[in-house]
Amino acid sequence: MSVEHAGLTIERLGHASVRLETADGTVLYVDPWSEVLEGEPGDGDVVFVTHDDFDHYDPEAIAAVADSGATVAVYEGIDTADLDLDLETVSLPYDGERTVDGIEVRTVPAYNDPAGDHVDDEGEPFHADGEVIGLVLSIGGTSVFVPSDTDFLEHHESISADVFLPPIGGHYTMDRHEAADFARSVDPDLVLPIHYDTFEAIETDAEAFAADLEDDGIRVELF
Repeated sequence: MSVEHAGLTIERLGHASVRLETADGTVLYVDPWSEVLEGEPGDGDVVFVTHDDFDHYDPEAIAAVADSGATVAVYEGIDTADLDLDLETVSLPYDGERTVDGIEVRTVPAYNDPAGDHVDDEGEPFHADGEVIGLVLSIGGTSVFVPSDTDFLEHHESISADVFLPPIGGHYTMDRHEAADFARSVDPDLVLPIHYDTFEAIETDAEAFAADLEDDGIRVELF
Protein backbone atom coordinates (compact mmCIF):
# COMPACT_ATOMS: atom_id res chain seq x y z
CA MET A 1 0.00 0.00 0.00
CA SER A 2 1.24 3.50 -0.80
CA VAL A 3 0.33 6.93 0.55
CA GLU A 4 0.37 10.23 -1.36
CA HIS A 5 1.51 13.41 0.33
CA ALA A 6 2.69 16.74 -1.10
CA GLY A 7 3.77 15.22 -4.40
CA LEU A 8 5.46 12.22 -2.78
CA THR A 9 4.33 8.62 -3.10
CA ILE A 10 5.49 6.72 -0.03
CA GLU A 11 5.30 2.94 0.21
CA ARG A 12 6.18 0.69 3.12
CA LEU A 13 7.54 -2.43 1.44
CA GLY A 14 7.50 -4.24 4.79
CA HIS A 15 9.26 -4.02 8.13
CA ALA A 16 11.46 -0.88 7.92
CA SER A 17 11.93 -0.87 4.14
CA VAL A 18 10.46 2.20 2.48
CA ARG A 19 10.20 3.42 -1.12
CA LEU A 20 9.58 7.09 -1.95
CA GLU A 21 8.87 8.50 -5.39
CA THR A 22 8.76 12.19 -6.27
CA ALA A 23 6.41 13.82 -8.74
CA ASP A 24 9.20 13.89 -11.33
CA GLY A 25 9.82 10.15 -10.98
CA THR A 26 12.91 10.14 -8.75
CA VAL A 27 12.86 6.98 -6.64
CA LEU A 28 14.45 6.64 -3.20
CA TYR A 29 14.74 3.59 -0.97
CA VAL A 30 15.53 3.48 2.73
CA ASP A 31 16.90 0.25 4.26
CA PRO A 32 15.66 -2.23 1.63
CA TRP A 33 15.55 -5.82 2.91
CA SER A 34 15.27 -8.89 0.67
CA GLU A 35 12.70 -10.55 2.92
CA VAL A 36 10.08 -7.91 2.08
CA LEU A 37 10.94 -7.14 -1.55
CA GLU A 38 8.96 -8.39 -4.50
CA GLY A 39 11.34 -9.21 -7.31
CA GLU A 40 14.13 -6.89 -8.45
CA PRO A 41 12.56 -3.52 -9.29
CA GLY A 42 15.88 -1.90 -10.24
CA ASP A 43 14.32 1.57 -10.24
CA GLY A 44 16.09 3.24 -7.30
CA ASP A 45 17.97 6.46 -7.98
CA VAL A 46 19.23 6.73 -4.40
CA VAL A 47 19.39 3.99 -1.75
CA PHE A 48 19.90 5.03 1.88
CA VAL A 49 21.18 2.69 4.60
CA THR A 50 21.01 3.65 8.27
CA HIS A 51 22.92 0.84 10.02
CA ASP A 52 24.31 -2.65 9.57
CA ASP A 53 21.65 -4.87 11.16
CA PHE A 54 20.71 -7.60 8.67
CA ASP A 55 17.18 -6.21 8.26
CA HIS A 56 18.51 -2.76 7.29
CA TYR A 57 21.82 -3.34 5.50
CA ASP A 58 21.28 -6.03 2.89
CA PRO A 59 23.64 -5.93 -0.12
CA GLU A 60 21.42 -8.26 -2.14
CA ALA A 61 18.42 -6.00 -1.57
CA ILE A 62 20.43 -2.93 -2.51
CA ALA A 63 21.44 -4.62 -5.76
CA ALA A 64 17.80 -5.57 -6.39
CA VAL A 65 16.37 -2.07 -6.02
CA ALA A 66 19.19 0.07 -7.44
CA ASP A 67 19.12 1.39 -10.98
CA SER A 68 22.35 1.03 -12.96
CA GLY A 69 23.22 4.68 -12.26
CA ALA A 70 22.05 4.79 -8.63
CA THR A 71 23.83 6.36 -5.69
CA VAL A 72 24.09 4.32 -2.49
CA ALA A 73 24.26 6.57 0.58
CA VAL A 74 25.47 4.52 3.55
CA TYR A 75 26.20 5.41 7.15
CA GLU A 76 29.97 5.72 7.44
CA GLY A 77 30.05 3.26 10.34
CA ILE A 78 29.04 0.35 8.07
CA ASP A 79 31.69 -1.92 6.57
CA THR A 80 30.61 -2.08 2.92
CA ALA A 81 33.31 -4.51 1.76
CA ASP A 82 30.58 -6.98 0.75
CA LEU A 83 28.68 -4.38 -1.27
CA ASP A 84 29.75 -5.70 -4.68
CA LEU A 85 28.23 -3.03 -6.89
CA ASP A 86 29.62 -0.77 -9.58
CA LEU A 87 27.70 2.20 -8.20
CA GLU A 88 28.61 5.53 -6.70
CA THR A 89 28.74 5.28 -2.90
CA VAL A 90 28.39 8.24 -0.53
CA SER A 91 29.28 8.04 3.16
CA LEU A 92 26.84 9.61 5.59
CA PRO A 93 28.18 11.06 8.86
CA TYR A 94 26.87 10.17 12.30
CA ASP A 95 25.69 13.71 12.90
CA GLY A 96 25.88 16.16 10.04
CA GLU A 97 24.71 17.15 6.60
CA ARG A 98 25.23 15.91 3.06
CA THR A 99 23.69 16.60 -0.32
CA VAL A 100 23.04 13.38 -2.22
CA ASP A 101 21.94 13.76 -5.84
CA GLY A 102 20.31 17.08 -5.05
CA ILE A 103 18.60 15.81 -1.88
CA GLU A 104 19.58 17.60 1.31
CA VAL A 105 20.22 15.04 4.02
CA ARG A 106 20.61 15.67 7.73
CA THR A 107 21.85 12.70 9.73
CA VAL A 108 20.84 12.31 13.36
CA PRO A 109 22.33 10.02 16.06
CA ALA A 110 20.06 7.07 16.82
CA TYR A 111 20.48 4.59 19.67
CA ASN A 112 18.88 2.92 22.67
CA ASP A 113 19.32 4.62 26.02
CA PRO A 114 21.61 2.30 28.05
CA ALA A 115 19.57 3.20 31.15
CA GLY A 116 16.29 2.44 29.37
CA ASP A 117 14.24 -0.68 28.63
CA HIS A 118 15.63 -1.62 25.21
CA VAL A 119 18.66 -3.59 26.31
CA ASP A 120 19.73 -7.21 25.95
CA ASP A 121 20.12 -9.84 28.68
CA GLU A 122 23.53 -8.42 29.59
CA GLY A 123 22.08 -4.95 29.96
CA GLU A 124 23.66 -3.66 26.76
CA PRO A 125 21.54 -1.50 24.44
CA PHE A 126 20.44 -3.27 21.27
CA HIS A 127 21.68 -0.24 19.34
CA ALA A 128 24.57 1.55 21.01
CA ASP A 129 25.51 5.19 20.56
CA GLY A 130 27.48 5.39 17.30
CA GLU A 131 25.88 2.44 15.53
CA VAL A 132 22.79 3.91 13.85
CA ILE A 133 21.74 7.12 12.12
CA GLY A 134 18.35 8.66 11.51
CA LEU A 135 17.67 10.61 8.33
CA VAL A 136 15.93 13.91 7.69
CA LEU A 137 15.47 14.14 3.92
CA SER A 138 14.45 17.34 2.15
CA ILE A 139 12.64 16.23 -0.98
CA GLY A 140 11.10 18.86 -3.21
CA GLY A 141 10.20 21.14 -0.31
CA THR A 142 8.90 18.30 1.90
CA SER A 143 10.89 17.06 4.89
CA VAL A 144 10.78 13.36 5.69
CA PHE A 145 12.17 12.09 9.01
CA VAL A 146 13.16 8.42 9.35
CA PRO A 147 14.65 8.09 12.85
CA SER A 148 15.56 4.40 12.32
CA ASP A 149 16.15 1.99 15.25
CA THR A 150 16.24 4.25 18.28
CA ASP A 151 14.60 5.46 21.44
CA PHE A 152 13.06 8.93 21.65
CA LEU A 153 16.10 10.90 22.79
CA GLU A 154 16.69 14.41 24.08
CA HIS A 155 18.33 15.67 20.89
CA HIS A 156 15.28 14.54 18.88
CA GLU A 157 13.18 17.24 20.52
CA SER A 158 14.67 19.90 18.23
CA ILE A 159 13.59 18.13 15.03
CA SER A 160 10.47 18.92 13.05
CA ALA A 161 9.36 17.38 9.76
CA ASP A 162 6.38 17.16 7.42
CA VAL A 163 6.36 13.36 7.28
CA PHE A 164 7.49 11.12 10.16
CA LEU A 165 8.21 7.38 9.92
CA PRO A 166 8.89 6.12 13.46
CA PRO A 167 9.49 2.54 14.57
CA ILE A 168 6.70 1.50 16.94
CA GLY A 169 7.30 -2.19 17.68
CA GLY A 170 9.21 -1.85 20.92
CA HIS A 171 11.82 -4.30 22.25
CA TYR A 172 14.63 -3.24 19.87
CA THR A 173 13.31 0.31 19.44
CA MET A 174 10.84 2.70 21.03
CA ASP A 175 7.38 1.26 21.56
CA ARG A 176 4.12 2.78 20.31
CA HIS A 177 3.70 4.99 23.38
CA GLU A 178 7.20 6.49 23.06
CA ALA A 179 6.67 6.83 19.31
CA ALA A 180 3.44 8.74 19.90
CA ASP A 181 5.26 11.16 22.21
CA PHE A 182 8.00 11.48 19.60
CA ALA A 183 5.41 12.23 16.90
CA ARG A 184 3.83 14.96 19.02
CA SER A 185 7.27 16.53 19.36
CA VAL A 186 7.99 16.39 15.62
CA ASP A 187 4.51 17.78 14.86
CA PRO A 188 4.28 16.37 11.33
CA ASP A 189 1.47 16.58 8.80
CA LEU A 190 1.59 12.81 8.38
CA VAL A 191 2.83 9.86 10.47
CA LEU A 192 3.62 6.52 8.82
CA PRO A 193 4.73 3.94 11.41
CA ILE A 194 7.25 1.23 10.50
CA HIS A 195 9.29 -1.56 12.16
CA TYR A 196 6.45 -3.49 13.78
CA ASP A 197 4.67 -6.87 13.53
CA THR A 198 7.51 -8.49 11.53
CA PHE A 199 8.61 -10.69 14.45
CA GLU A 200 6.85 -11.74 17.64
CA ALA A 201 9.11 -9.47 19.71
CA ILE A 202 7.89 -6.35 17.89
CA GLU A 203 4.20 -7.10 17.60
CA THR A 204 2.11 -4.11 18.67
CA ASP A 205 -1.31 -2.49 18.38
CA ALA A 206 -0.78 -0.13 15.45
CA GLU A 207 -4.45 0.84 15.42
CA ALA A 208 -4.15 2.05 19.02
CA PHE A 209 -1.06 4.05 18.08
CA ALA A 210 -2.99 5.71 15.25
CA ALA A 211 -5.98 6.40 17.47
CA ASP A 212 -3.81 8.05 20.16
CA LEU A 213 -2.38 10.52 17.67
CA GLU A 214 -5.58 11.11 15.76
CA ASP A 215 -7.13 12.20 19.07
CA ASP A 216 -4.50 14.97 18.98
CA GLY A 217 -5.36 15.89 15.40
CA ILE A 218 -2.29 14.19 13.88
CA ARG A 219 -2.92 12.22 10.69
CA VAL A 220 -1.68 8.62 10.77
CA GLU A 221 -1.76 6.13 7.92
CA LEU A 222 -1.09 2.43 8.52
CA PHE A 223 0.40 1.50 5.20
